[in-house]
Formats: sequence, C-alpha cells, structure tokens
Amino acid sequence: MYPSKMCPIWPLHLIILYLLVLCPLWVLCQAAPELLATFSADTLEMHMDDSYYVYVNVTGTDLLAGDQFTVQTQQTHVATAVWNSTYNLTNDHLDKGQFDGKLRVDCHFLGRTDLTVGRRRDGQSSPITNGSLPIVVIRPVRVVDTVFTTSVAVFVSLIFINFGCAMHWPTVKGCLKKPIGPAIGLAGQYLFMPLISFGLGFLIFPDSPALRLGMFFSGVSPAGGASNIWTFILGGNLDLSLAMTSISTLAAFGLMPAWLFSLGQVVFANANIVVPYFRIAMFVIGLFIPLAIGLAMQRFTPRISAFMVRILKGFSTLLLLFIITFAIVTNVYIFELMTWQILVAGMGVPWLGYATGYTVARLFRQPHRDALAISIESGIQNTGIAIFLLRYALPQPEADITTVVPVSIAIMTPGPMICIFIYQRVKACWGCNLSKTDLPNARKSWETTSHPRQRPLSPASSLPLMSNKQEENWSSSS
Repeated sequence: MYPSKMCPIWPLHLIILYLLVLCPLWVLCQAAPELLATFSADTLEMHMDDSYYVYVNVTGTDLLAGDQFTVQTQQTHVATAVWNSTYNLTNDHLDKGQFDGKLRVDCHFLGRTDLTVGRRRDGQSSPITNGSLPIVVIRPVRVVDTVFTTSVAVFVSLIFINFGCAMHWPTVKGCLKKPIGPAIGLAGQYLFMPLISFGLGFLIFPDSPALRLGMFFSGVSPAGGASNIWTFILGGNLDLSLAMTSISTLAAFGLMPAWLFSLGQVVFANANIVVPYFRIAMFVIGLFIPLAIGLAMQRFTPRISAFMVRILKGFSTLLLLFIITFAIVTNVYIFELMTWQILVAGMGVPWLGYATGYTVARLFRQPHRDALAISIESGIQNTGIAIFLLRYALPQPEADITTVVPVSIAIMTPGPMICIFIYQRVKACWGCNLSKTDLPNARKSWETTSHPRQRPLSPASSLPLMSNKQEENWSSSS
C-alpha cells in the first residue's frame, strides 16, 4: 500500500511534525535571558557595621561597549553596596563575552534586604535576570553582653543572700497556710498577664505576628527577681513577695507550656516553640541557693546577717540603677527600632499588671503592704526568659528585631515604681520638715490649752511603773 493512501494529509504531516519540534525550541530561545548575573555567594549573612566583598559575573548576548552596570539595595538603612571595580563595559569584556566586577557591601543595621544589579544604556536602566542577592544583617555576640549578664547574675545572687538574711520564715509559713495573697499573685501572673499581653498584641500589632509573639512571650513569663527588690524598696511585704516569686517560678514549668501551646499557636502558628525548661530550672536553682545561704547566715552568723539587712536597701537601689544604666548602654541599637506602638506595648503590659494586681488584692481586703507586693509581683515579668524563647522560635535577624518588645517592657517596667519611690522620699522629707517647724508651736499650744488646775509631773510620777527586771518577770509569768 502506498504512503499517500495511508495518510490523507501526506506529505503535509512531515511539515507539521517538523513545526511541532521547532516551536518549543523557539519558545525556549525567546524566554532565555539576554543577560544573566551570578554572584560569588548565594546569600550574604553579615554582622552590623561590617563590610564584605562580593564578586559578580554577567554573561549574555546583549552586551555593548559603553554599557554601565548599576547596584543598589532595597533597604538602604540595613545595607548599602558600591562598586569596588570598574562598572563600564569595555571591548575587553566584549572579547571575553562576560563582565566580572567586585562589590563592597556595607552593613548598617539589623534586617533583611536584597542587592540588585542592573544595566544602564542610553540613560535607561533595566534589571538583570538573577541579578538579586539576599542580604541578612545580624548582631554579633559581644564581650560586653557576656560581662553584663555575668555581673547581673552575681549581683542578683548577692541581693538574694540579703533577702535570705531579712526573710522571716514564720511569716512565710503563715502566708502559705492562708494563701490568699499568693493565690491572687499567681492568678495575676498566669491568668491576667497572658490575656492582657495577648489582647494588646492583636490591638497594637495587627500586621506583625512576630512582634505579637514577643509580647505574648513576655506576658507568660514568670515573675522576675526585680519584683522582690522593688517590694523591699517601696515598703511592701517582702516575705509575701519571696513566697509568690517561688510559687510563680515553680508554676512556670506547667503553666508556660499550657499557654504557649494554646494561645501561642494562635499568635504565630508557624513558630517552632521550644519551652526553655533548662533555663527555668537554672533560674529556680539560682533563686533558692542564695536564699538558703541567707537563711543559714541568719541562723548561724546573726551579726553578719544583721549587717547584710542594714545595707540591703542601699545595695538594692544601686543594683537597680546599675542594671537599668548598663542595659541601656549595651542595647543602644534597640532604640532605633522603637516606635510609638512598641512604647505603648512596653508601658501597657507591666502597668496594667500593676493596676490589676493592686485592684484585685484590695477587693479581697488585703492590707496595703500585701497589695503592693501582689501588684509588683503581677506586673514585673522575667523578660530574660521571653528573649530566650524568641531566640528559639524565630530565625535571625527576626529574633533580635522582635527582642525590642521585651526590652521595651523591661525599660518601661520601673516607671511607676520610680514615681512611687520619689513620692515616698518627698513625703518623708516634707514630713520631717513639718515636724521640726511645728514642734515648738505644738508644745506652746499644749501648755496654754492644758487644764489650769493640772499640776506638772513630779520626778517621782515620771518614773516607770516597774523596773526592767520586774517587767521581765511579769512578762515571763504572763
């Protein structure tokens, strides 16, 4: 049988098959880039204030002498780039069929950006295919950070030894037997604070899940050691504060995971949340060992213990000033990330915690000293644990960028307490001045208004009713 009889479109089918083979090749040729850029690194990860050199190779068919290659970054506050070699295309480049250049990338601040290479011809610029290089700028680990962390740990340990010397164990046992105050503090720490931070996070950062996560992590963290220091300085119930801090820290082993794997998944479902059990355990050990040393000193070396108690208030004040000043100096970069939303978040979490804790304590008829301790315990969070959680949950540099939220909370936390401390000092000084100026007038007024028939006290009548020895015998017999 002849081929013409087998195929009705013979010999046109040969032409159709030929076109079907050529069309994909033609499409691929049209889609092929005229210029292609290749960098010496796929991704550039650098530290702040560092510079790095990158080599770029441009190949393609559309190369003409006189072409200029441009370079720029999308986020200039994160990083900038300049040519460290010629960027004009010469005949030598045309002979080689490619352009080789060298770039210097200068990193300025935390963040991510893209470096792009383009071509300018006759005053018009056009991007180059694959001419983009991702840049990640992170913060280096500095010696000053290690020094700060170590010094704070040492000083806080000394403070807690002093707390152990000043601790009245019968009062602590009384608080635990009638745990109204610790129960209010625990509810404020692990019920009100997580809900406050969760709600404020969605209200202040509706479009930033990472910042919401930083805020929520701060809200679910246990109480910080600074709560005991501020309670002592402001005249709160130190024994109750120490008891609440201990209970709050132990409860963190169960309540932190409960919040992180419930509302935490709602805040940021893609976060790889790892609960830092080891860090919490180390915090518990670092809390109880100095307290035990202080209690032992109170029992076996009472004179040294009394001296430690006398210097406690001044030493606590100096420690707080040191922590605040050193933290600001070592984390100056954080202030470049500050916005009004972050400032409001930093104020909202602890300040609402203070107000809620004090209000609930007074509603349950707690005395002022206990209510003050409960308020401080509710408002102060261990932001160090929040920062630690962020470093596990987020990659760099997002971990350092979102750290601004717990750092802002830590900076804004002492505000109300500093105001209360200043008010107490001014009130005390004002009261001393009034007592000195009003004492002569008060004595004169009492003498003129006393009963005319009242005789002045005789020396005999001013003697005590019984001697010290008799008083001791009476008190022992009673």
